Amino acid sequence: MTSTARSALSAILPTFGLRLRWDDLELRLPDDTELLALASLAADGVHDLDVVPFSWPWTRGTSDEVKRNVLAHQWRNRGRTAADDWVLSLAVFSSGEIVGEQQISAKDFLVARSGDTGSWLGRRHHGQGIGTRMRLMALHLAFEGLDAAEMVSDAHDDNPASNAVSRRLGYTANGTRATAREGCSVIENSYRMTREQWDDRPDDLRTEITLEGVSPVRQLFGIDEPKQSTHRGTHDTG
Repeated sequence: MTSTARSALSAILPTFGLRLRWDDLELRLPDDTELLALASLAADGVHDLDVVPFSWPWTRGTSDEVKRNVLAHQWRNRGRTAADDWVLSLAVFSSGEIVGEQQISAKDFLVARSGDTGSWLGRRHHGQGIGTRMRLMALHLAFEGLDAAEMVSDAHDDNPASNAVSRRLGYTANGTRATAREGCSVIENSYRMTREQWDDRPDDLRTEITLEGVSPVRQLFGIDEPKQSTHRGTHDTG
């Protein structure tokens, strides 16, 4: 997608104009060409075959089945932009290369000011600290960009990487529960980060993260009132 095409699309669907940058990392909604790269990355492997990190086994199946799961997930989430049910499924780029996905979602955000995060990385990009950095970027968007009061993250007990990221970033353990996964019961850990905890985070977690295109997204999600047109003699026909 050309910058002109993305700009035109962003004018209609502001989520396509949202960008987060931190040194070599960038988070943004992928266009369809980038989405194909994201799907291929997932098909190449997200985790070891004996690991089951997700409640829904979208990484199981043939290469084409995994790709279709990624495409369907992204296309479905593009349309979830209502104030009471929105999601941002952002592709993660490292030095221009697509490496994974970072998601932020919320229901009844205007009332609860609470959201959730979820993510995955291509297997060949594990162990480089990218998972921690992209979660920190998501928290920065939620608290500094969207005025969240809390953010929640869940991880199965046998997903040490995700659990470690939550602990590293200063979340508070928020209880456990038994959930069903591929016909078996598994313990899921919940973690909670409040605005107060975010504001009190240590210096090593205070980074130069740049947000671009947040204001139109705030209006889309109902956080701010839409700006009034300055043109005289026109009116909104709905």
